[in-house]
Amino acid sequence: MLQTTSSGIGWLAFSALAQQAAASEGSLFTRPAPHFPARAKRVIFLTMRGGPSHVDLFDHKPELLRRSGQAASLGRDSTGAKLLGPIHPFLQHGQSGQWISSQYPLLARHADDLCIINSMHTDLPNHAQAFGQMHTGSFQFVRPSLGAWTLYGLGSENENLPGFITLNPPADNGGSQNYGSAFLPPACQGTKIGGSQLPELYAALLKKDETPGPPMKNIANPQISPQLQRAQLDLIRGMNQHKLQREVHHPEIEGAIQSFELAFRMQSQVPEVLDLRDEPESVRKLYGIGQGKDQFARQCLLARRLAEAGVRFIEIASPTHWDHHNLLKDSLAKSCAATDRPIAALLTDLKARGMLKDTLVVWAGEFGRTPYAQGTDGRDHNHKGYSIWMAGGGVKGGLTYGATDEIGHKAVQDPMHIHDWHATMLHFLGLDHTQLTYRYGGRSFRLTNVSGKVASGILA
Repeated sequence: MLQTTSSGIGWLAFSALAQQAAASEGSLFTRPAPHFPARAKRVIFLTMRGGPSHVDLFDHKPELLRRSGQAASLGRDSTGAKLLGPIHPFLQHGQSGQWISSQYPLLARHADDLCIINSMHTDLPNHAQAFGQMHTGSFQFVRPSLGAWTLYGLGSENENLPGFITLNPPADNGGSQNYGSAFLPPACQGTKIGGSQLPELYAALLKKDETPGPPMKNIANPQISPQLQRAQLDLIRGMNQHKLQREVHHPEIEGAIQSFELAFRMQSQVPEVLDLRDEPESVRKLYGIGQGKDQFARQCLLARRLAEAGVRFIEIASPTHWDHHNLLKDSLAKSCAATDRPIAALLTDLKARGMLKDTLVVWAGEFGRTPYAQGTDGRDHNHKGYSIWMAGGGVKGGLTYGATDEIGHKAVQDPMHIHDWHATMLHFLGLDHTQLTYRYGGRSFRLTNVSGKVASGILA
């Protein structure tokens, strides 16, 4: 249904004005050519914040189960703690026989689509640093995020929507730095939709079965018509461009011009994309919407809608924190239950629409957990070996890649550092991580710093 402003002018007229504005911006939405043919067009990044326990989810270790209760003998890493076997059973799934925890029964149906990487490692076992490195490649400095580099390298596919959107991102562990553009052009930064507390407050204001996606405040202007908004923006744009001509180089002004124009154009499409009420009941049921707390389910469905609409990079934060220092058995079960159906539904939905083949879906936390117990019923942080998985977008499905040692403590086979992982993700998108550089402060920067190797073994 067409929405109208207070002046009675519908979104069709608004869209026409938005298209004129986009055309006036020239090369802003010109999509650069990838370095080589891409396997994936877009990324949906499922961020499992807190450090999920790999030895309880995807890294099957019979030896750890056999030695559970024995003293952990880890050389210099020994703590005197006792080994703790997986607290829930593992089962094999699919023709590939992938080992997946019994707590992920619906996701396990997609075993043959998943590439489970059991040899991830990062530099530090602290949340803030590891979370920042997972997103930007650096735990020390403010650097552009993975999504910002993706947008810088490939451009946007829809001039009326941001090319990089993050849904309900956590405010801790670096906050906006995890989706920021740093020294890259401001247009590359992620657009935040929703927040840590806003969704629940927003849902309370509407009927439960009518709640759209995460809120985006002030998207519509009921006070003035689109023509008057356009006139206002033209005036502001002219003043900004005059200042820019005087100062020649001023990224903040360029960013402001682009942000104002994008915000104007977003009014013509964002309300429709965020409104999930036009989805068939069968799709809503598939994701688990309307079945209790369904914020994450709505985000997963919205991610599919954003991908369809041409958003290049979409990030979703997990609804629960996987930092299980205690009460591991119950807490892990709750975290899996909150994410299993929505993620499985997302994969099913993408596949049914023919989108999984060119959509790279990534599930990852900032590190894993120790194979030994913390206290009696928890696990501490472990950055030396952990698991993530990827699906679609040219990934070799039904593959378990790399391995930790026999108890899951350290990556020993085909170890994949964060820089290797970033290099591989860019490769799926048709980007050579060594060529995707930006000159700043007298040197050329890249996402992978001075390292990174593409894991060719996981390419389909």
